[in-house]
Amino acid sequence: IALFWLKFDLFDLMNFPSVTIFEFVVRLLLWLWASVTPLLLYFSVNNQCVNLQLTHSLIKNVQEKKITAIRKPFQALRTCVCVCVCVCVCVCVQIRELVPESQAYMDLLAFERKLDQTIMRKRVDIQEALKRPMKQKRKLRLYISNTFNPARPDADDSDGSIASWELRVEGKLLDDPGKQKKKFSSFFKSLVIELDKDLYGPDNHLVEWHRTPTTQETDGFQVKRPGDVSVRCTLLLMLDYQPPQFKLDPRLARLLGIHTQTRSCIIQALWQYVKTNKLQDSHDKEYINCDKYFQQIFDCPRLKFSEIPQRLTNLLLPPDPIVINHVISVDPNDQKKTACYDIDVEVEDPLKSQMSSFLLSTANQQEIASLDNKIHETIESINQLKIQRDFMLSFSRDPKGYIQDWLKSQSRDLKLMTDVVGNPEEERRAAFYHEPWSQEAVSRYFYCKIQQRRQELEQALAVRNT
Repeated sequence: IALFWLKFDLFDLMNFPSVTIFEFVVRLLLWLWASVTPLLLYFSVNNQCVNLQLTHSLIKNVQEKKITAIRKPFQALRTCVCVCVCVCVCVCVQIRELVPESQAYMDLLAFERKLDQTIMRKRVDIQEALKRPMKQKRKLRLYISNTFNPARPDADDSDGSIASWELRVEGKLLDDPGKQKKKFSSFFKSLVIELDKDLYGPDNHLVEWHRTPTTQETDGFQVKRPGDVSVRCTLLLMLDYQPPQFKLDPRLARLLGIHTQTRSCIIQALWQYVKTNKLQDSHDKEYINCDKYFQQIFDCPRLKFSEIPQRLTNLLLPPDPIVINHVISVDPNDQKKTACYDIDVEVEDPLKSQMSSFLLSTANQQEIASLDNKIHETIESINQLKIQRDFMLSFSRDPKGYIQDWLKSQSRDLKLMTDVVGNPEEERRAAFYHEPWSQEAVSRYFYCKIQQRRQELEQALAVRNT
């Protein structure tokens, strides 16, 4: 068949000079490739065979080798997919028919999509949860102790010659699982120690500490004053609420059953009271019809719900401080006594930091991306092997027909790449110009030429007349 095809091309070259040397060389190379490739394939499959015929056993061996080559990448593919990687590459149906083991990969891919949806939904839930305050109630144990330093007549410095006492205020969280311990001062906004005004006068009886943006946190407070008598003192501790909390007006506190709470919780409790008592206007949902309790608090019979946050400003007060009364004793027998108090405080939920680190973590994403690249490369190699197998299989079944189809395809591609108008293969043959359309084309051509010549003559005559 190959020899007959070459003979046919030589006949075209001798009878039609329009056939270029380049086209003949290309066809000659393709003929050599079409003749030698089946032999090379045959010898690569079975080196001991010397028969030059493409038998059924040869085609079968070629198919088996191609299938084996396709199965090997799938074994590596399974290893990568077992790590639960996020990938969106599917294996085509033809490969799945050739390699039944690829169904395991498709099952993993379907399971992976469900896993991705679940993870994405959980990430959204975590993001929404982080927008809300996440607090835990903990116990802060407060330790208050004092020491007394009696006067020493033989002391050289002035401090030792005068009796004095020292007050210590310290504290720590009970059962704190966090690795980083919070400083004692981080729980408070301010601390005031009020001493006896009669003993220390109106200008020196207060010891104050207030938080500022540049405050350095500390594990405790110390107050040292001269004195040799027991002193009564009052400690006022203002907790640092985050977000800020407010004390409600007594009337509003009795109505809602809330003493101290954040602004958002107070507004939510008000809305719940409105819904429970059906105070929302039936015609205009924006308004609230005040009952007798609301009229006493807001001093109006009717108001918009959007006005409540503004009206709450006058009804919210700073929270009450923690008040502790303590006696600073100078009795030597009381020096080793320490007063302990437990205070309820709110701390950040440890889970919040874990959730934030989970959202910001990129280590897993990098590993997943690298595994995705491996799977993409494996799928690409499988597709290339599938193309090669189809090429060899089609060529082994019908070499001449496949080469002719392939040449037609390459010719179409070349025509698109070079922007060639018409069909050069048909135009180089004489029969192409004996078709019925040629007579009409000649008439149109002469008509256009005559019209063009007539216009030129008319223009020339018009110039001469002027």
